[in-house]
Amino acid sequence: MSKYVVELIGTFFLVFTIGNVVLGGVEGVIGPLAIGSALMVMVFAGGHISGAHYNPAVTLGVFLRGKCDAKDVIPYMVAQVLGAAGAAGAAIYLRGAQDVAGDLVIGKAMVAELLFTFALVYVVLNVATAKGTENNSFYGLAIGFTVLTGAFAVGDISGGVFNPAVAVGISMMNIASWTNIWLYLVANFAAAILAALVFKAANGPDD
Repeated sequence: MSKYVVELIGTFFLVFTIGNVVLGGVEGVIGPLAIGSALMVMVFAGGHISGAHYNPAVTLGVFLRGKCDAKDVIPYMVAQVLGAAGAAGAAIYLRGAQDVAGDLVIGKAMVAELLFTFALVYVVLNVATAKGTENNSFYGLAIGFTVLTGAFAVGDISGGVFNPAVAVGISMMNIASWTNIWLYLVANFAAAILAALVFKAANGPDD
């Protein structure tokens, strides 16, 4: 049970940070830095307990890579979505929901989400599950900076979500439209599957 609680807490603070950054009108480099840093510190805080997924797409990728038990997949995802929903509620209480969700160009947003969710899951698999990087001290920084990079690179195109639980949270806060949530789910989970396949091909059967 402790690992599910850790997944809920880590996802909560990731989405809570996103909500306060966006709803608080934070502009410039500070927003992506805050979001990437929130993920980084939560990865360092919970990695030794749950693996610090905080993202259903990461959980799927880690499962397909063979480092997450099948019995944990659904509870992890449920905990992550509950954490995101709780964070959205807390952010709305503090800031109020956004009045109008931003519009997306569906094709461009799909490509942006697919590419950077792939990058995120690929990085997680290599720095947090590979034999060659066991017991490293940089995995939280690498994961947090992947999200930071993605937010800078394509945040204006797709919202820089890269995470189905975040998609739920930002939809609750009206940062994104519920009508577009399918885009995030399809792109994020497809990217996770692709990243797991590429990881296994690159690292070979011994890893």
